Amino acid sequence: MTGTTIQHAQASPDPRTSGRFDRLDVLRGGAIVWMALFHFIFDLNYFRFVAADFYRDPFWTWQRSAIVSLFLLCAGLGQAVAVQQGQSWTRFWRRWAQVAACALLVSLGSWLMFPRSFISFGVLHAMAVMLILLRLLGPRLPAWALLLLGAAALLVPQVFAHPFFDSRLTNWLGLVTHKPVTEDYVPLLPWLGVMLWGFVLGRFLLKAQPGLLAGQVSGLFQPLAVLGRWSLSFYMLHQPVLIGALWLLRRVLPS
Repeated sequence: MTGTTIQHAQASPDPRTSGRFDRLDVLRGGAIVWMALFHFIFDLNYFRFVAADFYRDPFWTWQRSAIVSLFLLCAGLGQAVAVQQGQSWTRFWRRWAQVAACALLVSLGSWLMFPRSFISFGVLHAMAVMLILLRLLGPRLPAWALLLLGAAALLVPQVFAHPFFDSRLTNWLGLVTHKPVTEDYVPLLPWLGVMLWGFVLGRFLLKAQPGLLAGQVSGLFQPLAVLGRWSLSFYMLHQPVLIGALWLLRRVLPS
């Protein structure tokens, strides 16, 4: 999720010196494409071009969970790379501010379009909180401790919930008794576990198989790599473009 200058792939890229990790960018780009297709069908449903139940049909709910998992896994992998490359706190906070600002824009935009189910804590809000936690914990804890924390994050919501956490002010933690009515909901628990495990996986691969993340990609995958480098910009722009185009189409076509 970065707009850093595109680096040319090397035959044998060294993760200690390479500015980009092309295969990680491809993975992130693939997640973006999947998300965009999902949102496109969602928007078609919203404008009544198709009929689909995105809130109860397992075909759609499981896809949403898989897409969010892939995004957070990539975020964890990316933070492992950033830590290994010695990313400064200044650069971290600059990138974090971009994510946080985009999260606020998502809340505002969703409130204008869905005032009763606007997004108060979606994937970008979650990432803003998780990135800080991961930056503080990741470099300081051994892999086994991070794995245990990740497992705890995944399991705690399954065994502990309370009505206190059902309000918009508290449901961001994830200990709700029922899912809130909102267009996107990615609470801290259990999703922090996915990002923690992604960080551990990234740290392992950087030591054992760095080529799996930084290896050269063929021309066929280059567009995905470029998309992965600009994923935050694409994320913020694709829905306004899709919604605007479908709105115009709905205005032109008869009901």
